[in-house]
Amino acid sequence: MSERPAPFAEVIVLTEGTTEQLFVKRLLAPYLAPRNVYLTPIQLSKPGEKGGDVKFSRAKNDIGRHLKQRPGTRITLMVDYYGIKSDWPGYAEAKQCRDHAESAAIMREATARAVAELFPGLDAERRFLPYVSMHEIEALYFSDPACLAEKLGVEQKRIDAILAECGEPERIDDGRETAPSKRLEALMPRFKKTVTGIAIAEAIGIATMRAKCPLFGAWLRDLESFAENN
Repeated sequence: MSERPAPFAEVIVLTEGTTEQLFVKRLLAPYLAPRNVYLTPIQLSKPGEKGGDVKFSRAKNDIGRHLKQRPGTRITLMVDYYGIKSDWPGYAEAKQCRDHAESAAIMREATARAVAELFPGLDAERRFLPYVSMHEIEALYFSDPACLAEKLGVEQKRIDAILAECGEPERIDDGRETAPSKRLEALMPRFKKTVTGIAIAEAIGIATMRAKCPLFGAWLRDLESFAENN
């Protein structure tokens, strides 16, 4: 008697921009594939707009289009809290919170509700999983201070000082000069998100990032559950 094939999940990852798309392609997809979760990153599309302009009006059309395709496919959304626009579900309430985890939860839950209401009958409650990086994907790179310092060519104490100030990577705030990517650019003026940043991410690895970043780790557990519950 032949064995039943292991359950698996195909997941479209709608990303804010090129950096996130590369992160999924080069790090996250290879990490989750052995867990039977197969990711396809697709950048959010709208003529004349680029990554960093995080409008819900821009995202909802892509979300709906992919929900209307094969019913077995799951969709997740990967956007940064930094730069998110005021039309986003949960925006006003999230901005009133001082706790980063609470803000992220508000945004996720409000986004999930809005998508379910916009696209009834497509099983969005089960198939769609929003994720909001706190406060940018670059925060994950602070998971390994020694590695980050080496790749940036700076003393580790400068990285340690940022973490001492903020508490943990996902608590690094979303100020115009103090957001994770802005801090990295201050440490290394030649820092480029799609080159330097992705190289740093590859050196650190997903396992370290998920261990040090609880919100990111929770998203990965949810993605892994897609295969388990398919």
